[in-house]
Amino acid sequence: MSIILLGILVLVLGFIATGVNTPLRPYKSLLKTAGVIVVLVGLSISSVVQVEPGQVGVQKLFGKVNTNILESGLNVINPMVKVVMFDVRTENYTMSGVTDEGTKTGDDAIRVLSADGLEVIVDLTVLYKVVPSEAPRILKEVGTDYRNVLVRPICRTKIRDNAVYYDAVALYSTKRDEFQARIFTTIEANFKERGLMLEQLLVRNLTLPASVKATIESKINAEQDAQKMTFVLQKERQEAERKRVEAQGIADYQKILSTGLSDKLLQYEMIKAISVSPNSKLIFMTNGKNLPILVDSK
Repeated sequence: MSIILLGILVLVLGFIATGVNTPLRPYKSLLKTAGVIVVLVGLSISSVVQVEPGQVGVQKLFGKVNTNILESGLNVINPMVKVVMFDVRTENYTMSGVTDEGTKTGDDAIRVLSADGLEVIVDLTVLYKVVPSEAPRILKEVGTDYRNVLVRPICRTKIRDNAVYYDAVALYSTKRDEFQARIFTTIEANFKERGLMLEQLLVRNLTLPASVKATIESKINAEQDAQKMTFVLQKERQEAERKRVEAQGIADYQKILSTGLSDKLLQYEMIKAISVSPNSKLIFMTNGKNLPILVDSK
């Protein structure tokens, strides 16, 4: 646009030099020609705009927004049009209690009240992007600062609205995934109405009050102690069962011996013991019928 204005200025000087006797009069034709050339060059440059990959261009002329977007690449446009670029790639917005970790400097975590009235601090990252076809509407209704106008307030409000349905301990443990899915659904609906697409929502950290954390840790320690005691009792029961089976076996063995022993069995056991003895040489025994029994261990 500045080149066009410069060309018009040169052209006006050429026409002024035509009607007035000035030092520029001899150059009037040259000024007119130069002015026309500069204007044409300016029109040519202003009529072509390059849109980078991952962006779309929105045309604006005298405050009126054109609904036709410009895709990436070279586009021929009205030289009077101003093009506003919108990034349609995935963006992230982080709200964290850690300094310099979030989008805003300092503590930017979200503080919510749970169903039991306790304050829970939530660190959140939102992945989203602009819907290309909705870029003209965003420019018209919101402007280019949609991160602070839409993304930040919607996320913080919806998290606070949904946290009141859960107890602090449930948010920290069993209901965390359910809470994340719930706020994703509500934020996604609001983003869609505003021309944004929510891709992912990450609850990065949940911080409970110190008293609640101490209670949870005590409960976890008690549960671990109970599990340990259960294991010890189970082991003792198994050991008691082993001793009972062993005692029953000994008792059964003694019972069998006391009821089933005979002279012949005792004689057989004695012969077997003597036969394996390293000290036995030659032994004569009687079987009760005056018949000798010879046992030789060699």
